[in-house]
Amino acid sequence: MKLIIQIPAFNEVGTLAETVADLPHQIDGIDVIEYLVIDDGSHDGTSDLARELGVHHIVRHTGNRGLARGFQTGIDTALSLSADIIVNTDADNQYAGQDIEKLVRPILDGTADIVIGDRQVGDHAHFSWLKQRLQQVGSFVVGRLSNTNIPDAVSGFRAISRKAAQRIHILSDFSYTTEMLIQAGRNRLTVIAVPIRTNEVDRPSRLFGSIPGFIMRTGTTIVRAYAMYYPLKVFMVIGLVSALIGAAPILRFIYFFFIDGGQGHIQSLVIGGTLFMLGIVAMMLGILADLIGRNRQLHEATLERIKRVEYMLAEAQNVAKVPAPKAKAPATAKAPTKAKTASKKTATAT
Repeated sequence: MKLIIQIPAFNEVGTLAETVADLPHQIDGIDVIEYLVIDDGSHDGTSDLARELGVHHIVRHTGNRGLARGFQTGIDTALSLSADIIVNTDADNQYAGQDIEKLVRPILDGTADIVIGDRQVGDHAHFSWLKQRLQQVGSFVVGRLSNTNIPDAVSGFRAISRKAAQRIHILSDFSYTTEMLIQAGRNRLTVIAVPIRTNEVDRPSRLFGSIPGFIMRTGTTIVRAYAMYYPLKVFMVIGLVSALIGAAPILRFIYFFFIDGGQGHIQSLVIGGTLFMLGIVAMMLGILADLIGRNRQLHEATLERIKRVEYMLAEAQNVAKVPAPKAKAPATAKAPTKAKTASKKTATAT
């Protein structure tokens, strides 16, 4: 059983050493533990420091592509390195590395596909009251949309089984946390949460500049991801709301039409008819988007199989690169006797 701990990093020279030093070297049930740093275009020597720290694998982006891209690069790389379990942690040493065993234990026991580290934000002294409430509300919304029950949906401290990692394809440019949960819910993967400890981080987050900006970008990511994976629900709701709103002025016009011939109320018919038709169009778009989504699922299934073949080939190549132990040559080479030579000739003739 091989565990790879991946660390997306961008200009993390100040905290990377602490993060790596806190990672476990041995876990019961795990045969091999390796570290992977994804340098997302750092210009402060993050990759050089990772080499000095003895990190097993380093992947570097030529430019800064964002946290979500770094996460997906790590997943693809870890799978190509034959990882059975992948743990993602932050390079700012926010999460306690000793708790990685808590994350991987349910996967080792076969009770979960994905395990999320719950920072217990509601009782966390390092988080402000506003951040605690926003985390709780956001996690509730993501839980309802993804059909999961995760109290800390945006926690980046998570363990993923090989099977689950092969089915995750992050498309967001901002953050992977919420989109990954929505995908997991759609793919009917078992996702659980375990309480974990955190370390106080002095520097501000580099993922967002302000709380309103974070809310806006996270909300956009959630809406886009949900609309992508559940288009029929989204467009049907929009269409039904528009059609029902449009039906009200249409009924108003019909009422006045029977009362006084509808004179002076033609605008109600125009507005209502427009909204009603927009609703019908939205529902038709929902059906079309759902059909496209089904086709995308077929492509994802094909991509998953292709990835499995690629990882199997990569694993075979890694095994082939391992040099076989050389057999010791005998001290003296004795010439074969005539009897043995004759027997060999007989066997060959046979």
